[in-house]
Amino acid sequence: MPEADVLIAELKDARARTRRVADDLAGKRELGPKLDIVNPPRWEIGHVGWFQEYWCLRRRAPGRYAAERAASILPNADALYNSATVPHDARWSLPLPEFAKTIGYRDAVLARLAERIGRGCDEDDAYFAQLAVRHEDMHAEAFHYTRQTLAYPAPAIEHRAVPAGEPVSGDAEIPGGIFRLGASAKDGFVFDNEKWAHPIVLAPFRMARTAVTNAEFAAFVEAGGYERAEDWSSEGWRWRASSGRSAPLYWRRAADRWEQRRFDRWEPLSPDEPVVHVSWYEADAYCRFAGRRLPTEAEWEYAATWDPRAGRKRTYPWGDEPWQSQLANLDNALPASVHAYPAGDSPLGLRQMIGNVWEWTATPFLPYPGFLRDPYAEYSVPWFGTHKVLRGGSFATPARIARATFRNFYTPDRADIFAGFRTCEAG
Repeated sequence: MPEADVLIAELKDARARTRRVADDLAGKRELGPKLDIVNPPRWEIGHVGWFQEYWCLRRRAPGRYAAERAASILPNADALYNSATVPHDARWSLPLPEFAKTIGYRDAVLARLAERIGRGCDEDDAYFAQLAVRHEDMHAEAFHYTRQTLAYPAPAIEHRAVPAGEPVSGDAEIPGGIFRLGASAKDGFVFDNEKWAHPIVLAPFRMARTAVTNAEFAAFVEAGGYERAEDWSSEGWRWRASSGRSAPLYWRRAADRWEQRRFDRWEPLSPDEPVVHVSWYEADAYCRFAGRRLPTEAEWEYAATWDPRAGRKRTYPWGDEPWQSQLANLDNALPASVHAYPAGDSPLGLRQMIGNVWEWTATPFLPYPGFLRDPYAEYSVPWFGTHKVLRGGSFATPARIARATFRNFYTPDRADIFAGFRTCEAG
């Protein structure tokens, strides 16, 4: 169990990130248009505070699954901010507190929680504090998505220097064998859908050393990839037709070059950066065009973590030590070249398995064998069977989330997230 000072530091670190990405959105941007893929920022800021209060401060009975709750410090908070019961479309028309008062509520919750933990906490208190931290981490990245979707200015995130690497290309030979997929108890806080590590057998395969680049995906676009049904699954082709997509989201053709929109600015497409803002359907279509395939999530985790010399699974591609900025592009302002961050290579020679862009896999989001849900019932269970698994993390992902066993999940039509992909040899 983490010490109280560690928990408080994590809570404050997560809040500092939220302030950088959300607290400047007052005024015309605090509600924004009603879209299925975003929340109104004023509501989402309040929801972050509500979640922390609900799980960490309002529990009235011992035990992680106890349902009884004390009253919130904000009248009617459950009717405003409980995402399990408040319909998405209603969040723009609720009688929300004004923006400054919303921030005040959120920060008052944190102050009370830090004070409580400082007086002492048990294992359940520590568990829910860690849950609240990671929930806030996820919303911090979601605020990036909102700002990108709505063409708001980039958040005030420092752009750290990028460690350059020698260009890498081609496939890595992955030996296959018996592998334990998933998290173990020694990994500390993990989500229910990661539990627990279980043995699987993988055949040998070949995986691209880097994610697919903008230049590679542009070749697919320019070869008419969005115009040929044979390059798409039947479901993907229906999505392409209904979406009207003829290139990745936020791309446009300008004279003799492609441009991409980053937040509120159009820039020339960077050829060596990973393609981003592509849906699972687009990733799958590219693979069909290229005679390749998406990796399964088991293949992805094996390629990211298996150390053949030691005969064991690593915590991260680079080893068992925590993330440092030279190892992976996390908690940063922008994506980097697929050739950057060589110090983070996996033992099998794959680059940037953590950070830069989330990577679509071929795997539907389903529970692992023996699945038991955690107290936050709405985290995993409602989405089994309808979403696809992504792995690895993006440049905007906090390092606490970007673990090799972490399973992100979105519906296959979503392209607003910072998602790309890498490919495997077809087999």
